[in-house]
Amino acid sequence: MERLLFGISGLPLGDGSVKYNYPSGIAYLKSIGLDAMELPFVRNVNVTDKNKDAILREKNEQDLYLSAHGSYFINLNAEEPEKQEQSLERIIKGARALHSVGGRSLVFHPGFYLNDSAEDTYGTIKENLFKLPDLGVHYRLETTGKPTQFGSLDELIALCREVPTCRLCVDFAHLHARGGGALKAYEDFTAILTKIRDGLGEAALQDMHIHLSGIHYGAKGEKNHLEFKESDFPYQLCLQALKDLDVKGCIICESPILERDALLLKETYAQL
Repeated sequence: MERLLFGISGLPLGDGSVKYNYPSGIAYLKSIGLDAMELPFVRNVNVTDKNKDAILREKNEQDLYLSAHGSYFINLNAEEPEKQEQSLERIIKGARALHSVGGRSLVFHPGFYLNDSAEDTYGTIKENLFKLPDLGVHYRLETTGKPTQFGSLDELIALCREVPTCRLCVDFAHLHARGGGALKAYEDFTAILTKIRDGLGEAALQDMHIHLSGIHYGAKGEKNHLEFKESDFPYQLCLQALKDLDVKGCIICESPILERDALLLKETYAQL
């Protein structure tokens, strides 16, 4: 990637007078100065034969970066083998749909510990990730917001080092919540980026996929996303660390006010 792109998760809100679909949402985001959209495949894959050509055409015309968030119903460490297979099928279906509209990164949470040890969970998830075919998109493993969920930064760096088709999606708000408000200082962010560079090489910092938002959390970790102004997440320090370490890639804003906070991120970054 040549620079940092800024976009949103899902369809834009606008002023409430227009209900956007994917093609019109892409055009609107470009018109207000944003660069990316993450398609929500969280409950179903809503790119179909009926709309994929229009999405691809608008994506190419507007030169917008497309990613997608995979199904919420993925657990590559499920107790039942058939549920593991169903999870793989959901990932593959999402990857094929994203590829059909020129998208690059399919983000998903790979699984849960359940009653297994961290080591056994890692082994089962790794075995299943190796089953995913290379379909021309990156399988982005997202850091999770609760300590009971598989998906610490260390676990995902290790998986990405072992499975060639997998890359990171770093959700800084999730890491903040997972650690009970752990990210407070500039050095907290540079430590994360340095760990990624040490584990996966400089190339990983040149093509990052990042989620940012404010976040509400408690003793058990993440509760829900918030606007930046309602959260203690220090987004300015995060952006400063990204700039200082010359990180490139895509930042997806998951704030409830979507494009307004995405533009706040882009404008703040430009002023650093």
